Amino acid sequence: MIFKNKFDLTKQFGEASMGDHLGIEFLEIGDDFVTARMPVDHRTKQPFGILHGGASVVLAETLGSIASVMCLDDMEKQRAVGLEINANHIRSVSSGWVYGKATPIHIGRSTHIWDIRITSEEEKLVCVVRLTVAVIEAK
Repeated sequence: MIFKNKFDLTKQFGEASMGDHLGIEFLEIGDDFVTARMPVDHRTKQPFGILHGGASVVLAETLGSIASVMCLDDMEKQRAVGLEINANHIRSVSSGWVYGKATPIHIGRSTHIWDIRITSEEEKLVCVVRLTVAVIEAK
């Protein structure tokens, strides 16, 4: 198991945050992955009625950031912050839910790299994201 810190999924992560505003719900924490879902609704669609690419990026960064926090050696002295994100949007979605799964590519002392796959309810690939997280000293 890569995670050093435990979280209770029954509690909302980041109340009054971007993830909360978009309706992101965490679903599962495995030995080396975290999953969540996000509704495709008025909060997450672009003007043409399909999932906004930026909303997909928010889901991905939310997943990767939480996963990185769970990997920190000392949550009192360290923070995990997004450093770089790359998203390839593959398929549009106009309703329902999208599901994200974050798995590690690299867990180092100063950086973490996550692969986040976002799929539709039909399990079709919607977006592929690579997120680099910097581990910094808490202030």
